[in-house]
Amino acid sequence: MKMLRVGIFGGAFAPIHKGHIAAAKAFMQQMWLDVLFIIPTGISPHKIMDTTASAEDRLEMCRIAFRDVEGVIISDMEIKREGKSYSVDTLRELVGEDRRLFMLCGTDMLLTLDTWNEIEEIFGLCYPVYIRREKDRALDKVIIEKLAEYNAQYGKNVIKIDAPVLEISSREIRDRLRRGKDVSDVMDAGVLEYIKEKGLYSDDTK
Repeated sequence: MKMLRVGIFGGAFAPIHKGHIAAAKAFMQQMWLDVLFIIPTGISPHKIMDTTASAEDRLEMCRIAFRDVEGVIISDMEIKREGKSYSVDTLRELVGEDRRLFMLCGTDMLLTLDTWNEIEEIFGLCYPVYIRREKDRALDKVIIEKLAEYNAQYGKNVIKIDAPVLEISSREIRDRLRRGKDVSDVMDAGVLEYIKEKGLYSDDTK
């Protein structure tokens, strides 16, 4: 039986930007994924969510951003689920005998994985994969130590995805949009057009 290689990339995506898109494409290519689920978070257990854009807005921006990328599925499973969006629940929903799951993490997520709900089960259900979202060399040693710790504790190597780092966050983009600054260098044109049409992240939405 052929094992389907399934990727999972979750996040607030508020809004989704070129860094997310580049990470997703690198994830697909380097892990030889058959399909990639892009899953906007419903209620994040890790951080306060920006509520300027609705869940449907965030879903639609993801659909626009990946409109031409074959093999991507934009899923509303975490938005539909009541309560906080725990990764273990998403993995339980997607796991199957015919598939191998890979979950993409940014640096911040990687370094705090051991604080996540049901982390031992998460390692049992999937292969965590990480991508650097910053160029801070001071974190190199910390990351190496964490990877060794996870391997010793859970028996799995966390694989690194190599991709160009775009050092910008969704929070910075929201701030630039509210100040009327140009963000075309870091945003997909279709997503930016949607934001302007809907009046998202503008001064009057504060």
